[in-house]
Amino acid sequence: MARFCPLASGSSGNSTYISCGDSALIIDAGISYKAMAERVKSAGGDIEKISAVALTHSHIDHISGIKTLLTKTGAPLFTTEESVLALMEKGLLPQGTEVILSDGATAFGDMEIVPFKTSHDAAGSRGFRVRTAAGDCAVCTDLGIVTDEVRSALSGCNTVLFEFNHDLDMLRRGPYRPDLKIRILSDLGHLSNVSAAAEVPFLLESGVKQIICGHISRQNNTPDIALSSARIAAESAGAKENVDFLLSAARPGMSEVSVF
Repeated sequence: MARFCPLASGSSGNSTYISCGDSALIIDAGISYKAMAERVKSAGGDIEKISAVALTHSHIDHISGIKTLLTKTGAPLFTTEESVLALMEKGLLPQGTEVILSDGATAFGDMEIVPFKTSHDAAGSRGFRVRTAAGDCAVCTDLGIVTDEVRSALSGCNTVLFEFNHDLDMLRRGPYRPDLKIRILSDLGHLSNVSAAAEVPFLLESGVKQIICGHISRQNNTPDIALSSARIAAESAGAKENVDFLLSAARPGMSEVSVF
């Protein structure tokens, strides 16, 4: 049995807890250590027993709690060289931390992490597929476009946390500065509901059983709009929610624990 739980998702902070057997991982640490510890406990785990911390990229909403997390747990850090350098520049990499560069699949206890490149404006940005005996899951947010590498990495996973960042009309009409809107809409920005929904039929056809809409913007989207976009795309492909697949939205606070 494996557990998958977004501890936080969105521009205010991102972190995901995954466990299987005696092993557990935290992907990203964009909230406080205290919040992570409390939410991991609520998910049925113990943060002090995590096997590793995996970091997708070095933007602040993914790293604000990472120094304390690594210090308190002594867990190894799995990420790219570019992200390591960014952490060092910010003074967020504790001395003595074991760093394992994410050049390929790496086993941590009962799980294996497989990194894949994502199109985002942070050097070394990655997503992660996590292989377990109970099935595979993936964290794939913060990407401007969906590449063939991304599709291959997500194919056949049981559970996928997938970015539904913004509604195009809300973003274009909203209060963000023009340069920020251009950044978000670029190939190195974030996925819109339209772009994300276009991938839903592929995900379901590949065998994905649960899609969790993630990194939903508070200013430029709502969970209901994101879920509706995903639901319409699935129904258009002939898939029935709660029969062929499960659909949910990750929240800024802790989301429900998915068990598979």
